[in-house]
Formats: sequence, structure tokens, C-alpha cells
Amino acid sequence: MDKLNFLTAGMPIRTANKGYGRAFEILDEMNLNGLELEFVRGVRISDASKEIVKNSPMVKTIHAPFYINLNAREVEKIEASINRIVETATIAQEIGAFSITYHAGFYLGMDKDKVYQTIKTQTGIIQDILQKNNVKVWIRPETTGKATQWGDLEEIINLSKEFEYVLPCVDFSHLHARYNGISNTYDEFAQIFEKIGKELEEKKPLEHFHAHMAGIEYTSKGEKQHLNFEESDFNYKDLLKAFKDFDVKGAIVCESPNIEDDAKLIRDYYYSI
Repeated sequence: MDKLNFLTAGMPIRTANKGYGRAFEILDEMNLNGLELEFVRGVRISDASKEIVKNSPMVKTIHAPFYINLNAREVEKIEASINRIVETATIAQEIGAFSITYHAGFYLGMDKDKVYQTIKTQTGIIQDILQKNNVKVWIRPETTGKATQWGDLEEIINLSKEFEYVLPCVDFSHLHARYNGISNTYDEFAQIFEKIGKELEEKKPLEHFHAHMAGIEYTSKGEKQHLNFEESDFNYKDLLKAFKDFDVKGAIVCESPNIEDDAKLIRDYYYSI
């Protein structure tokens, strides 16, 4: 990508029930760059909506369903999780989305190394299916907001080294919540970009980055709920300075409750630096 793009997590609230066509009009009016389609309850989109999204020149990403656990104890749950990721990636290619993201799984009290190997095995199956079907879309496990969820930064970077079309989706608010308030200074943000840029250098990850941002409420157990930026202690200004200093390109998806207003807030601040 040639710049950093600012997206909303789903259609802007102002869209009401008027569909993707109106959503893209609102985004354009607000000088925003696109949206992340939210398939959180299932991989469903009508043919008419698919055509509208496909024909939009705006930037598109997709969040796969929440009902994914590549480390489930039940084989049928793993198979369903694989299918949901494959279906999401397939639609992403059809509509011209540049990547998909998902929460990969839960530890379920198991040894972390064992869980990593299980998720690696399932990711290999996903990549094989997508390759067989000629689907070439970035699939991105998301950094997660609770210690019970698989997906700290190190795990996702390591998984990204194993597969051609896997890269991280860095949810900076989740990292902040996962560790009960750290990962909230310029230096910490810079270290994240340095680490990803160095360890995944061959893929040039800072040139097609996929990030999530929101205000966040958390406890000692991690993420509690998303908040608007100004209602949270999340240090979005220093994060945006780091994005600019590292010349990161790609997409930032705003997940605040007031999605389009906070997306515009961070967009305007970024361009004011």
C-alpha cells in the first residue's frame, strides 16, 4: 500500500440500515479510507452487498467470525473453525479485501508450546486449502486481549515465519489490556514495529500493516470492553507518532464504540503531526 489508511470496524453508525453503498458515501464524506467487514456472527453477505463492496475503490479488510478456536478439544469445532477462516478468505479475495483477521484460539489450560503446535498444524491445513483454491489473501491472527486467549505478539510473529500468507494483525489496545496497562508508551510502540519489521523483514510487514485501535477498559484479567479514545487511558497519540516515524503503510481499523468519529479523530491527528 502507498499510505496509512483509516478504516471503521463495520459500517459507520450513521449508515443506520441503508447498507454498504451509503456506508462508503459516509466514509468518503469524512475523508476516511474504507472499512472492515464484520463477519463476527457468521460468514454471511448478500450477493447485492457483495457486488457493492467489490466495486468500491475503498480499502477493505474482513474480521472472521468470533466462533473460532483452532485449539478446540472437539474435532468438529476445529473443522468448523478452519471452514470459517477459509470462507472468510475466499470472500475477501472476491471483494478485493487485502487481508482477514481472526482470534485464533484459546489455551484451555494446556501447555503453551503444545497449543502453538496445534494452531500451527491447523494453519497449515488452512493455507493448503487456500493455495489449492488459488486464494491469495493475507490471513492474520489477531493479538488478543486476555491471557486465556492464544495470541501474544511473539506467538503470532513466530507463526507468521512459518507460512507465506500469514502476518500479524496487531490490536494495540488488546496488547495494552492483556498486560494490564503496559504497551502504552512511544518506546513500547516503537519496539513493536522494530520487532515485526526485523523478524519478518522478508515480507516487508510495515508496508502492508493491519492494525486495530480503540479505547479500552481492562482489569488484571485483561480486556473488559472497548471505549472511545477520550474515555480511556490508551495513548493513541504516541502510537500514531510511531506509525508516522516508522512510515507504516496499510490499514488501521478503529473499533471504538463511536467508530467513525474516533476513526476521524485518529486520522486527523495523524495528519497533524
